[in-house]
Order: sequence, then C-alpha cells, then structure tokens
Amino acid sequence: MSYVPTMEQAQEILQRYNQDDFHLKHAAIVSGVMGWFAKEYDPENEEFWRVVGLLHDLDFEQFPEQHCVKSQELMKELNIDERIIRATASHGYGLCVDIRPEHVMEKILYATDELTGLIGAVSLMRPSKSVSDLELKSVKKKFKTSAFAAGCSREVISNGAEMLGWELDDLISRTILAMRSLMDTMEI
Repeated sequence: MSYVPTMEQAQEILQRYNQDDFHLKHAAIVSGVMGWFAKEYDPENEEFWRVVGLLHDLDFEQFPEQHCVKSQELMKELNIDERIIRATASHGYGLCVDIRPEHVMEKILYATDELTGLIGAVSLMRPSKSVSDLELKSVKKKFKTSAFAAGCSREVISNGAEMLGWELDDLISRTILAMRSLMDTMEI
C-alpha cells in the first residue's frame, strides 16, 4: 500500500540517495519554496508540497543520465504515493521525461526548480551573498546572460511561467520572496 512520507521520512529517503551538500541544500530550498507557494494555493496540503520539493531530484546525484526516470522506480519500490512520483517526475518535462505538469503544484515545481538555482547564483554575486537584498532587475539581467549559471534552463523557467499564466517578472519576484522566507532556517 502506498503512502505519503512525512518531511522526516522524506529527508531520510533523500539522504539514502544523496550525500552531496549542494544537492541536499537544493532539495531543502526547493522544498521551502514549494511550501511557501502552497500557503497560497493549497494550504491544507503544505507538507505534501514540501515533500514533493524535497524529493524532486532524488535520483540526480547517483543516476544523472536517468534523471526523473530512475526516481520513479526508486519511489515505486518504496511504495510512495503515485501523486508524489508523478509530480516529482513532471519537473523534468521536455528534458528527460514526457510527463507534462498538470496540477498547479507540478507547474510551480517545474517553474521554480531551475529558477531557484539561478536566483541562488545571482545572490552569490552580491556583496551580501544573500537573497535578502536581491532585486528583480538583478535576476533579469543575469537571466538574459545565457553564459551565467548556464545549467539553469531559461527555456524551462519561461515555459513554467507560461504554464502558470504568470508574467516572468511575477514568477521571479515571487520566487525571490519564497527564498527570502527561508533565510531564518537556512543559509541562502
């Protein structure tokens, strides 16, 4: 019988397959961002959204060539709820899987996963090395520079904003706010 892991269980599952500090921190940031958006779009399921964010790259460290494919196998073996399996896999839409984000949660994960990386990279360039004083215009400037944080797909970010029916500026601004909300609990 499938189950929805608690945040503690999801953290244990994540750490079975990920040891690199970068991957663990990225998972925590995406989880926090997902929780921030859940408060507006699905407040009664905030922990579910956080779990999805935490587990979205479960397979990336050990199986980068099978990203979003291997994670489905791993989660099925652990009897994790199919909604989590689908949602986490959908963030690789068009890159490594054909599972299109449908639910607003899936679309937000798809749109913000790459964007959190870009925002994090921009914030490291600032004197504060923080999102605390990061402005939209700084992210937009680096967004237009494809060589900067080249691993962060601008196409995915733009497609995610479009899927959500949001302006790109709105997506970036809201994601900055979501990341700022995490500053008390983690170094961002």
